[in-house]
Amino acid sequence: MPELKRTPLYEVYKDQAKLVPFGGWEMPVQFSGIKQEHEAVRTRAGLFDVSHMGEVEISGPDALSLVQKLTTNDASKLSVGDAQYSLMCYPDGGTVDDLLVYRTGEQTYLLVINAANIDKDVEWIEQHQIGNVTVKNISDQTAQLALQGPLAEQVLQKLTQSDLSEIKPFKFKQDVDIAGVKTLVSRSGYTGEDGFELYFPAEHGPALWYKILEAGQEEGVLPCGLGARDTLRFEARLPLYGQELSAGISPVEAGVGFAVKPDKGDFIGRDVLAKQKAEGAPRKLVGIEMIDRGIPRSGYPVFAGDKQIGHVTTGTQSPTLKKNVGLALIATEYAGLDREVEVEIRGKRLKAKIVKTPFYKRAK
Repeated sequence: MPELKRTPLYEVYKDQAKLVPFGGWEMPVQFSGIKQEHEAVRTRAGLFDVSHMGEVEISGPDALSLVQKLTTNDASKLSVGDAQYSLMCYPDGGTVDDLLVYRTGEQTYLLVINAANIDKDVEWIEQHQIGNVTVKNISDQTAQLALQGPLAEQVLQKLTQSDLSEIKPFKFKQDVDIAGVKTLVSRSGYTGEDGFELYFPAEHGPALWYKILEAGQEEGVLPCGLGARDTLRFEARLPLYGQELSAGISPVEAGVGFAVKPDKGDFIGRDVLAKQKAEGAPRKLVGIEMIDRGIPRSGYPVFAGDKQIGHVTTGTQSPTLKKNVGLALIATEYAGLDREVEVEIRGKRLKAKIVKTPFYKRAK
């Protein structure tokens, strides 16, 4: 077993949190408990260490051309200070990774990629490098914290003179002084709530973690682990690479076809994805709610009659809805709302029905 990597904040929480291996990293799965942490983010705010995520800087006169070739969304629409959800795909339409693209300068872009995919993604980017471009993996030098929840702005505002209300969703500001640390502050996140993702030099990770928790004491901000991150993103129907997206699952199948723009010009995987968008994909990601008692877990087979029509990608008891629900990738012809299907749980087939997603949407 290769040794697990650790983020710059490992020393801060190694004795406070339950740690688990995740994508090659030793990460906190929970601090006070998944349900408490989930509830804190939905009602107040929670702080996550997401420094395991990867950051790649693409710069130079041909930076935009490379980003356009690699990603499915249209990066030419970005002004400096804009962020965009996008994906990198294989020629057959399968997903290399899903990511955020930040335009940080006239000729510079920051790609934020999934922790487990860093080496693979960097190799993929370098393999397709064209023209006058520099590709720099700055993951090890960069820490990332996510402060998420309805009170996130109120809490973070205490640590800066910058007016955070000026940062709209999927926009960011660079060199914001947060408690004395120069930070890229992005209004984005992976929980379905309002909030910020903060990027800054790795050595300041522990100090900023303590400062934010201290600033949020009055508001009841909790440190949160991967467990709550997963239940939160799942309720909001945000895909997790390796479950809803993979080399064998296209963005269109996974329901993130809005980030695929065939009209922008050529990019890797374009032909297959354009066809799926025009004609429909063979499989579709749907929400399911259990009728019988049982929790649908990742990998469980889904049936219509005697035919296996797909599998559960993520499932749990939703902390917000208190219902047993899941996301399942199934053959498109069975994907009609309210249709009854069966999920095989420990050798028994239990009834479920197809329901609308996201399971949770915050009131604007």
